Amino acid sequence: MDIILSPEFLTIGMFSVLFLGVLTGFPLAIPIGGAGLLFGFMMFGDASFDMIYTRVYAQLTNTGFMAVPLFVFMGGMLERSGIAKRMYESLYVSFGRFRGGLAIVSIMIGTIMAACIGVIAASISMLAMVALPVMIKRGYDKGLATGCICAGGTLGILIPPSIMLIVYGPAAWISVGKLFTAAFGPGLMLSGLYMLYIAIRAFFQPSIAPAISKEEEGNYSFLQKVKMLVVSLLPTMVLILSVLGAIYTGIAAPTEAAAVGAVISIVLTVLYRQFSFKALMEVSLSTIKLTCMVLLIASMSTAFVSVFLSGGGGDVVKDFILGFPGGKWSVFAMIMLVTFALGAFIDWVGIIFVLVPILSPIIPILGFDPLWFAMMIIVNLQMSFLTPPFAYAMFFLKGAADPELGIETKDIIRGMLPFVGIVAIGLVLMIIFPQIVLWLPSRM
Repeated sequence: MDIILSPEFLTIGMFSVLFLGVLTGFPLAIPIGGAGLLFGFMMFGDASFDMIYTRVYAQLTNTGFMAVPLFVFMGGMLERSGIAKRMYESLYVSFGRFRGGLAIVSIMIGTIMAACIGVIAASISMLAMVALPVMIKRGYDKGLATGCICAGGTLGILIPPSIMLIVYGPAAWISVGKLFTAAFGPGLMLSGLYMLYIAIRAFFQPSIAPAISKEEEGNYSFLQKVKMLVVSLLPTMVLILSVLGAIYTGIAAPTEAAAVGAVISIVLTVLYRQFSFKALMEVSLSTIKLTCMVLLIASMSTAFVSVFLSGGGGDVVKDFILGFPGGKWSVFAMIMLVTFALGAFIDWVGIIFVLVPILSPIIPILGFDPLWFAMMIIVNLQMSFLTPPFAYAMFFLKGAADPELGIETKDIIRGMLPFVGIVAIGLVLMIIFPQIVLWLPSRM
C-alpha cells in the first residue's frame, strides 16, 4: 500500500537520507539512488520502478553524453604524448627570468591544457610532475608552487572542452555549444587573475618566487626562443582549433568534434613517438572507469530527482526560494552559499544532477539569464576543487608529487586558499559585468 507523504516531509526526508549517506562515507551514487528508490517505492509502489527506469533510460541515452568518453580519451592520450613537458620547457626559457615566472608559466600551461583535456586529474598530475620539481629546485615557496598548480590544473573543469559543461547542459536543458562559448570569458578571466596575483606577490615578496639566472636559462637567441614556442605550441593550437573551431563555426556538434579531437590526440602521440598499445589500453581503461562513474551518478541522480519532482518536492523548493526575503539577489546569494557548502563535501557530478534540474525552472522566474546563472554555478564549483576537506586538487597533487620534494598537505592548503579568494573575486566581477559571460555567445 502506497504511503501518502506531504511534499514538505518528502523534501526533508530525501535530502536527510542523502546527506546522512554522504557523511557516513558511502560512494555518492549509493545514497542518491537509495533515497530515490526508497521514497519512490513508499509513495508510488511498484509504479515507481517503471517511472524511474523510463527517465533513467532517457537520460543515459542522451547523445550529448557521447562526448564525455571521447574528450576523456583525448585528454588521456595528450597526457601520454609529453606535449605539456615540451610546452613547459619552451615557456620556461622565455619567462623564467621574471620574478614568479615559473609559477605564471604553470598557469599558462594549465590554461592551454584546459582547452585540450577537460579532466583536472590529468592536468594537475602533469603539472605536478613537470613544473613542481623545477619550482621547488629554484627555491619557490612550497605553498605558492602547489597553489598555482592546483589553480591552473582546475581550469580544465571550466575552459572548454570541459566534462562539467557537457554534464551541465542536459541537466539544465541548455545547449552544450552555448555553454562552451560562455565559459571562455570566465575561464580566461580567472587565468588572468591568477597570473596577476602571482606577479604582484612575487614583486612584493621576491624571495618566494625568485627568477632563474642567465646560466640556468641557457644561451638562446630571440629567434631560437620564438622557434621553440612555435614548435611546442603549434600542435596544441591545431588540436584546439580543430575541436573548438568546428563547434563554434557550426561545422560539427560537440560529440562529432570530440571524435575528431580523439583521433588527432592519437596522431600527436604517434608523431611525438610516445604511442604504444599498452598506453592505448591504459587510456581506454581509465576512460571507461571515469565515464562509468559519471553515468552511474547520472542515473542515480535522475532516480532521485524524478521521485523528488513527482512527489511535489520541486514546488516546495520553488515556494521557499521565491518567498525568501530580500529579493532575487538575496535568493541568488543563498544559492551560491549552498552550492559552495555542498562543493566542500559532495562530488560536483552529484551537485549538478541533483541541484540543477530543481533550480533550472526557477531561474527565469527570478529574472536571471539561464546561461549566466549556469556559469556562476560552474565557477562556484571551481572552488570545490580547492576547498578542504574534500579538495580534489589537493589529493591529485599529493598523489602525483615526488615524495622527495617534501610537499606536505598543509603546504598545499596554504597555497590553495588565496586562489579560492580569487575565484570569489571572479564571481563578483561576473555579477558586476555579466558580459564577461554573455558577450561571446551573443556574437556566435
